[in-house]
This record gives sequence, structure tokens and C-alpha cells, in this order.
Amino acid sequence: MAVTQQLARVSAEFLASCRRSAGASTDGDPLWDPPSADVLDLDWAPFLLQRVCELGGLDGVHRNALQQALDGDTAIDLAFLNTHPHAIGPFGPDPTALSAAQVARVAELLGQIDFPALLAALPTDGAAAASLIGNGADGIVGGTKEYLLGHFSAMREFYRDAPRRQLLVVLWWD
Repeated sequence: MAVTQQLARVSAEFLASCRRSAGASTDGDPLWDPPSADVLDLDWAPFLLQRVCELGGLDGVHRNALQQALDGDTAIDLAFLNTHPHAIGPFGPDPTALSAAQVARVAELLGQIDFPALLAALPTDGAAAASLIGNGADGIVGGTKEYLLGHFSAMREFYRDAPRRQLLVVLWWD
């Protein structure tokens, strides 16, 4: 089973409801089931996206925003989502989240990143680009650049929609 990064857009009310459910349940079940339209599977892309931004010379402000978009923040207590037997991320680090305000800032900064330009800074030969990126990029079927552009675009759109709806983003590895 592959461990991949997952993101979910949820309201503060939904998260509070899950926290209450976990506290009221005899086995800690938070009844975590965000709508499928508000869940994004980033697969193994996070490390590769960060590496492309590093190689492409993306400035620190935008690299930090990408890092936050992929790592979340530990300020929101999500321990109730990481309790056996209902842990949402049993194979990775503890789940994290970004507040609605953090999501808005991250969405703004991700929207400013010209990811195709960063990819263009890589060697034109796909094998050479994958080798430079590392982290298993040479094993991606269908082309490393296409894979990464698709995942970055999906992540940017995912974050772009959340502030319009005042949603938080919860992140975990599953």
C-alpha cells in the first residue's frame, strides 16, 4: 500500500463536530468523512514539487508558502483524528491543519507561482530532469513534468477555492 499525502477542505464547524463525536464515542470515532469533492490526493508529489521550486530558484516567500501548503501547521489540535482505531493518518506524521486565514494567504501566494516557468528551468530531456529532481522522479509513468504540473495545478485550485468558502485545510499522510 502506497502512503500518499491527503488534503481536505473543511469548515471549522465540521472539525468541531468531529471533535465532539470523538469525545462522545466509546472508541473515539470522530466520524471523519469530508465530502469527496473537498479531498485532494497529492500522491507522492509534495517532495518533488518542493525540489522543482528549489531547483527553479523560487524565492523564499513563495517556497515557504508551498511548504506550509504541504506541511500545514500544528496550532490546531487534531489529536482526535489520530486515535486508534480511527486514525486518519496511521502511516505518517500526525495530521496538521491550516486556519482559514492561513489558507487564504497560502492560496494567494500559490496563485503567484509560475510553475511552468520553474519546470522550464529543468533540462528538456525528461530523464535528465527526473534525475536532477531525484526522490523517485525517474519512476513516474507519463512524464515527470506533466505529473508535477498536474499535481501543482490541482493543489493551487484546491487552495484557491477554500478561502471563498472560509474553509480550513487538514493535511495527513495515508
